Amino acid sequence: MVPTIKDVAAHAGFSIATVSRAINAPHTVNPVTLDKVRQSIDALQFRPNPLGRQLRGERTRLIGVVLPTLANPVFAECLQGIDELASAQGYRLMLMTTQYDADRERHAIETLRAQRVEGLILTVADADTHPLLDELDRDGPLYVLMHNDTVRRPSVSVDNRLAAYDGVRMLIAHGHRRILMLAGTLAASDRARLRHLGYAQAMQQAGLEAAPALEIDFNADELAPSVLAHLTNGPSRPTALFCSNDLLAMVVMRGLRRARLNVPADMAILGFDGLAVSELLSPPLASICAPNREIGCAAWRRLISRIDGTYQTDTSLALTLPHTLREGATIAAITNASDAPRARTARPVV
Repeated sequence: MVPTIKDVAAHAGFSIATVSRAINAPHTVNPVTLDKVRQSIDALQFRPNPLGRQLRGERTRLIGVVLPTLANPVFAECLQGIDELASAQGYRLMLMTTQYDADRERHAIETLRAQRVEGLILTVADADTHPLLDELDRDGPLYVLMHNDTVRRPSVSVDNRLAAYDGVRMLIAHGHRRILMLAGTLAASDRARLRHLGYAQAMQQAGLEAAPALEIDFNADELAPSVLAHLTNGPSRPTALFCSNDLLAMVVMRGLRRARLNVPADMAILGFDGLAVSELLSPPLASICAPNREIGCAAWRRLISRIDGTYQTDTSLALTLPHTLREGATIAAITNASDAPRARTARPVV
């Protein structure tokens, strides 16, 4: 019986997609994996069809990009940086989004691998413990993470924990003592988890109580009435909110406005991302700023250097870019907790 590519995959212990890439685009496959596949091909005396022989070694110049969403402008800003450099260097991009869902992450990565992309630029839920990234490390193609703050894998990010620490320290310096962090689902974002650690560190160092993050659906464009009531009712309500991203901060500001609460007189708001559009709000949003476009550019440069073999092996896997603080008008100073605005009951939205 004539051996098939399925037989080679079983003999080598890899997927059919990996064997296909080893035959048709060997430059995208880890050298160790490539050697094992070739050994299996020789052992089984497998002969690819003529089309496969034509494709062998041909570069697709296609790069896959996997992002949680484009609804959050932070990822659009990163994509802009990637696209500008990709176009200038003659590459094409193939984009897929995951909506912070692990099953969609797997589908996106497998789809792009089947398209023989030469590399991947990704933002995933959890970079440190991600089986798909382990597979990519073993089988290829090469990849670089964006915004995932990890020292274990090739990545470009800000120091999320330090950035959040600095931002919350700014709130504390303005006299705030009852500070609450709002975030999307922590299980779906390692960035949010690190930012909560920074929040907790700043609070504890100031002798203040660090509360668990109040988790809100990433994709929600309205605050639930129960969440709004939690933020605005009672004598010990927070005087300041640290939102894990600017988009969430905008949702919060709209909810507070509809509840007839004033920002920052009744509640100070701090975001994270430094989106340009958030400066157009009234009042302009205070934010911890990440260089989003440059994160995209740096991720691209790192990936291409890995693909071309020019990456310096003594360079750290993780590239950390600096963050800055933007003191917008959504933060006002109070002298102490007793000077905080009186509790107000949120009015129903009509």
